[in-house]
Amino acid sequence: MATTPAPPQTPPKPTWDPRRPQPPFPWLRPTIRIRLTLLYGGMFLIAGILLLSIIYLLAAQAINTGNQPLFKIVGFNSLNVASPSCHAITNGLSLQAFNDAVRECMDSQRQAALDDLLSRSLLALLGLAVIAFAFGYAMAGRVLSPLGRITRTARQVAGSDLSRRIELDGPDDELKELADTFDDMLERLQRAFTAQQRFVGNASHELRTPLAINRTLLEVHLSDPNAPVELQQLGKTLLATNERSEQLVEGLLLLARSDNQIVERKPVDLAEVASQAIDQVHAEAEAKGVKIRGERRPAVVQGNGVLLERIALNLVQNAVRYNMAENGWVEVTTEVEHGQAVLTVSNTGPVVPAYEVDNLFEPFRRLRTERTGSDKGVGLGLSIVRSVARAHGGHIVAQPREGGGLVMRVTMPL
Repeated sequence: MATTPAPPQTPPKPTWDPRRPQPPFPWLRPTIRIRLTLLYGGMFLIAGILLLSIIYLLAAQAINTGNQPLFKIVGFNSLNVASPSCHAITNGLSLQAFNDAVRECMDSQRQAALDDLLSRSLLALLGLAVIAFAFGYAMAGRVLSPLGRITRTARQVAGSDLSRRIELDGPDDELKELADTFDDMLERLQRAFTAQQRFVGNASHELRTPLAINRTLLEVHLSDPNAPVELQQLGKTLLATNERSEQLVEGLLLLARSDNQIVERKPVDLAEVASQAIDQVHAEAEAKGVKIRGERRPAVVQGNGVLLERIALNLVQNAVRYNMAENGWVEVTTEVEHGQAVLTVSNTGPVVPAYEVDNLFEPFRRLRTERTGSDKGVGLGLSIVRSVARAHGGHIVAQPREGGGLVMRVTMPL
């Protein structure tokens, strides 16, 4: 029976992560505060330059209007003149030379006055521009302070602290309306999250109980040595089916829980978690002839130990089960790289096309199959791994290995 090809998967959209590290120079970012400061200061600077230009032109026009001298000496018999600023005026000059020297001196004095006015005005404008930029920066920070509160609350909510509220005081403006809308959204999210937690708890009890009863009844029936062979074979088949249903229920419940952020975090060493997962899969690996190797260095992260152990266990189990029939191996390594903890699980196995790697993380999806129907699992292993990694602020990347198999790389913040 031909299988329907899976629809093409659209690349995931980049999501905003409020826990991402801040840039080394946050003050260089073009924030709204910086842009408003530049806008306020730039407008003041432009207005000041225009005002200074107008004043300078008016002053020059007023001075040039009276450019003609108020008096002119038409004759003298004996005149002694000395000027400390006009060195061209000396004794012994003719009448025309004396009048020309007086006119040149007055022109130079007018130009010196204009130059002095311009230089002093530029210095005053520079000082006022600095004050204007500082004042604009302070005022922009005061106006945008509600946005800072909204951002801080959003970051706290990103850590699953849905009880946080902005509760912005002040005038009933657009920012207060935004904060109140955000508070209403958080209130609805908290109610939905609480209802989901309650549902998961109830579903966990309601779904596990009948499966546990069925398993007990089947085990009691199989323990009877006088039971017919056909009934024993049927009981084993039903027990395997019941065990598969239990795994499916556990996987679905874990997937539902791990889609949320982790509230209570404790130091967990990925090397220890990986070693425990290897111990649990060791017998199965020996039965399949798969060798497990790799160096596990300390890599301590803040998270939930049970969920992190599930990451390592699912990855190692998949690496062992989807391996070669002979001479297969699984390599499990942990290390700290670029300030992040890294868990890498590589294995030999069938060749995986690169375009099918993303499908492996979808629930109930396997390589070249879409639904469950394999005795190797219930099709939720990698989905749970991805959800748990995201809940811890990390991510998982899968790459086809040359020659067959996969390289699974889980990265988490320290």
